Amino acid sequence: MDEVTPEPTHEPIIQAPRVLIVEPNRSYCGVLARRIGEGGYRVATAGGAQAAMAELNRLQVDLVIAELRMPGSGGAELCAMIREDAVHRHIPVMLITGRSEPRTPVRAYEAGADDVILKPFHMEVLLARIGRRLESARAIEALRNDNAALDARVVTRAIELGEMRDRLRASEVERARLATMVGRGAA
Repeated sequence: MDEVTPEPTHEPIIQAPRVLIVEPNRSYCGVLARRIGEGGYRVATAGGAQAAMAELNRLQVDLVIAELRMPGSGGAELCAMIREDAVHRHIPVMLITGRSEPRTPVRAYEAGADDVILKPFHMEVLLARIGRRLESARAIEALRNDNAALDARVVTRAIELGEMRDRLRASEVERARLATMVGRGAA
């Protein structure tokens, strides 16, 4: 029997979303990265806020998961840095914390976090939350793109309207000139 080779398709290859994990504890970061990778996501890691910002500038990242409490700049500070960055401010940020005091998540949300995850957590729940955040981010991006397209159409229509108004004024001036000429000829 002949072997059948499928025809190559020219469809774009859709890559899995990339999750940046920011965790100073290397062993915990490795476990989290492995489990999230097994969930179907591409994973990048950083040990702190500054390294995370460098990774954001180096890679296309779709979601950030960071430890709230880290040496130096913590997760809330990282979140604030991301929200102040014009290029990356739209990226969803999820912060993980082992503290259950009410002020901790409030501080995270005030810094711009999209979600706060309390330890211990079930990996299946984390993966589901990542999926929902990414779906929401895609929907928001689609709305941004639609708004940009509508804005461009509005600008185009405004320009066209201005041009039509100018032509109308010119034709009214010409009509008045012709009416004046006809009026003189009849007199």
